[in-house]
Amino acid sequence: MYRYNEFDTAFLAERNRQFRAQVERRIDGSLTEDEFKPLRLMNGVYLQLHAYMLRVAIPYGTLNSAQMRQLALLAEKWDKGYGHFTTRQNIQYNWPKLNDIPDMLDALAEVNLHAIQTSGNTIRNVTADHFAGAAADEIEDPRPVAELIRQWSTDHPEFQFLPRKFKIAVTGSPNDRAVVKAHDIGLRMIERDGNPGFEVIVGGGLGRTPMIGKVVRDFLPKADLLPYLEAIVSVYNLLGRRDNKYKARIKITVHENGLEKIQELVEARFAVLRDQFGGVDQAMLADLEAQFAPPQFRDADTGAFEAAYTNDPVFRSWVDTNIATHRRADHAIVSISLKAHGATPGDASADQMRLMADLAQEFAYDELRISHEQNVVLPHVAKDALPQLFQALKAAGLGTANIGLASDIIACPGMDYCALATARSIPIAQEIATRFEELKLEHEVGDLKIKISGCINACGHHHVGHIGILGLDRAGVENYQITLGGDGTETASIGERAGPGFSADDIVPAIERLVLGYLDLRATADETFLQAYRRLGAAPFKAILYPEAREKAA
Repeated sequence: MYRYNEFDTAFLAERNRQFRAQVERRIDGSLTEDEFKPLRLMNGVYLQLHAYMLRVAIPYGTLNSAQMRQLALLAEKWDKGYGHFTTRQNIQYNWPKLNDIPDMLDALAEVNLHAIQTSGNTIRNVTADHFAGAAADEIEDPRPVAELIRQWSTDHPEFQFLPRKFKIAVTGSPNDRAVVKAHDIGLRMIERDGNPGFEVIVGGGLGRTPMIGKVVRDFLPKADLLPYLEAIVSVYNLLGRRDNKYKARIKITVHENGLEKIQELVEARFAVLRDQFGGVDQAMLADLEAQFAPPQFRDADTGAFEAAYTNDPVFRSWVDTNIATHRRADHAIVSISLKAHGATPGDASADQMRLMADLAQEFAYDELRISHEQNVVLPHVAKDALPQLFQALKAAGLGTANIGLASDIIACPGMDYCALATARSIPIAQEIATRFEELKLEHEVGDLKIKISGCINACGHHHVGHIGILGLDRAGVENYQITLGGDGTETASIGERAGPGFSADDIVPAIERLVLGYLDLRATADETFLQAYRRLGAAPFKAILYPEAREKAA
């Protein structure tokens, strides 16, 4: 992983010193809240429903054990003993005191972490495939490219006051695990004539106007990436609307101007910028690629793993659900669920964070990843260590075998924390997960992405859930709309609204009815919910959700 140099350390120390002075001026009244707001947002500090919130960047979701332990320290010392991992591969602390935040930032700097550009109308934390560097289907590890983008975009003088926030995601695999088509810029690595490059996607995004991104370049050589990205953001900075924040994202810019015009302007700007980079970006990338070299893998005997898999059904269930194929046959990718049934999705206690740090150091070459699905990943684990690892996770309440299942729900903080939310999302997620645990049907149902947002801003990615839930306020009463058929992979699609919303009391029974109905509709036990929906269309699923409408029609 990337190692800070002297410049990085000095830059971060000075940035934190400046913010400490700004906080002191806010507390003594020298700055009003309106004056302080843009300063705190530049440093990842929000004013939420009940308290300030600090959002810490975890670049492309990569941590080592020392960093995870420091995140645990922040949770324990300055918060309420836990942190919340987000769909942007960040971590949020929901209860810090304003006068403590400079100390929190200094503590983060000790382990090369910060909160810069986790807010504001700028380029946010660059996200990546959480299996990066380990996945069997990967062309190249995308994290060196993601780090290059992070360094280029941090405090970029031209892009600090964009029309709106700007998000970039990158995957090194043709199979998309980073939801690249729902980002302002998505980068999906592909090969052409044996050479790696990127399919460049522009204008994706969710929120009140959800759109799937459009391909602006079907193949961009890796060497041209940075000047091409600068061309895209430069064009957006000029064309993007500033008269209406609801129409300020690049997805609206692309929609209003047309893809062809955007392509023409980007290519013209790229032609000017390309030579200006002079190869310095490629020298930086070569250095970064060396820093992201894979671990020195040990050879593992898989006999003990195979015996445990055969003889222990609980372990076998966890392996079948939470383990992904590693590029080495004697290793595995382990997803640690932060979605124990009834738990708050994405929350981890300080003790759990420390345990995961210990396990990463002992079993996973000192690497952890945060997924956009609000779970933690150990990307490299020798198979002979899996039985011991599972026992340690299970003892800490982290051994839930539900990755990709109905209870592995993405949920935003909702009205429990967020000042923008119009409905609760966490309690609904907890109730759904608990209900499916009672039914004991999750493994029979199989792959099912349920995603919940507490407002139209869609931080819970409900638009790309197989089943999406959007919480709204209807005359002071919580109302939950359901969308069907969304998809966040390389076959991305925006879910279709099913019909009228449901009350807080009725939404969980509606989801249960929908999933049980799917079991009757599917053609085979291997046909997923999304596959069945695409084969049959919306009508039979709507009939299940709204039986009273079917009865009236009869």
